[in-house]
Amino acid sequence: MINWQKWSLSPLMPTGLYARTILIIAMPLVLLQTVLLFVFMERHWDNITRRLSAATARDVAAVIEIYRQYPQDQDYQKLIDIARNQMSLSFQVLPKGELPEQTPSPFYSILDRRLTKELRKRIEYPIWIDTVGQSKFVEIRIALEEKVLKFLAHRSHTYASNSHIFIVWMIASSALLLAIALMFLRNQIRPILALSQAAESFGKGRPLPEGFRPRGAREVRQASHAFIEMRNRIERHVAQRTTILAGVSHDLRTILTRMKLQLAFLENNSEINALQNDVNEMQTMLEDYMAFAKGDSGEATEPADIGEILSEVHEHAKLTCENVTLRVLPKSIVLPLRRNSFKRAVNNLVTNALRYASVIDINAMVGRKWLTITIDDNGQGIPVDQREEVFNAFKRLDHSRNQNEGNTGLGLSITRDIIHGHGGEIFLEDSPLGGLRATIKIPV
Repeated sequence: MINWQKWSLSPLMPTGLYARTILIIAMPLVLLQTVLLFVFMERHWDNITRRLSAATARDVAAVIEIYRQYPQDQDYQKLIDIARNQMSLSFQVLPKGELPEQTPSPFYSILDRRLTKELRKRIEYPIWIDTVGQSKFVEIRIALEEKVLKFLAHRSHTYASNSHIFIVWMIASSALLLAIALMFLRNQIRPILALSQAAESFGKGRPLPEGFRPRGAREVRQASHAFIEMRNRIERHVAQRTTILAGVSHDLRTILTRMKLQLAFLENNSEINALQNDVNEMQTMLEDYMAFAKGDSGEATEPADIGEILSEVHEHAKLTCENVTLRVLPKSIVLPLRRNSFKRAVNNLVTNALRYASVIDINAMVGRKWLTITIDDNGQGIPVDQREEVFNAFKRLDHSRNQNEGNTGLGLSITRDIIHGHGGEIFLEDSPLGGLRATIKIPV
């Protein structure tokens, strides 16, 4: 059974809509022109060549008939002049001899075939034709009983030599039609590309491209209006949720602050200290819940220096562990980011590594399409089958890096939401240091 997937042309096809649409337009046009070239032109050459060959054959037969009636004791100059002036044939009488061996001429197969056929209709003597020996002439030799007659006919008089005009006209008209089609196609594709860029910018939390508005074909305008409505609903929903959560956060923080003040006036003992620890843990959990619920919607996207952000995270980490290294290539990497949110995401990964490892390496490098940040440690790592689960909200794995006192299970969930909000990806894998590697990829 044939495996059609093995012979698929998908890897060879362009990925862009504009390029694919050009192929949709150009391929049928090229196919049509090819059919015209091989069908119509073949008939054109054959018909015109047949008529021209028939006329040349009649002239040659007429010269032979005159020659046979011509007095043999006179020279043939008058006959030569008649052939040259009246029939455009160069005529020469050669001594009797064998005709050369006929060789195929693939470039003029139509001419050879047609001219030979027409000559044999009118001439009973052996014939030899050479269509390739001279660039401007066709040589014809006729073997009579006592002589060999040699004729030179202009090639343009024996076959259709002006067909290139049709080919040039066909190519020029096709190029013109294709250029016009591409001009209109570009105007139709541009609104789709603008909509795609607007959706990508919105997905990365960036403002819409300047000048974006619904335009183009009716379906594209409908899609643009639907996108704008969806964007407005999402922004209203996020704004309402952020307002509500800000109020809840303020009220709960006020209550926790009063509880802290009341506990500060009490005498220190084991019960009071335990209660203070509970209040501090409640405040930490509240901050995590609020951060997870609000996300990073309240922060604007601005150009930020990645090296500067990582340096701040590195300096903070060194307060806990001295074996923390940082490498950034190049040193100055500026990207449009929500700076505080992005710093929080990286800091969550580094803080998580600090809990379980004694050596941490932070590396950042920028390529043509991606900024890649890796955080390696020598800790105990996370089993492969559980690495995706740790990104789930409130997920705390038993006997793993994600399980510790006071942990809400939201750190990695917040981190992934922030990275996804920047249009990037985050994944976990084995580290060369023996522990876990967290990799962040952000499009540049």
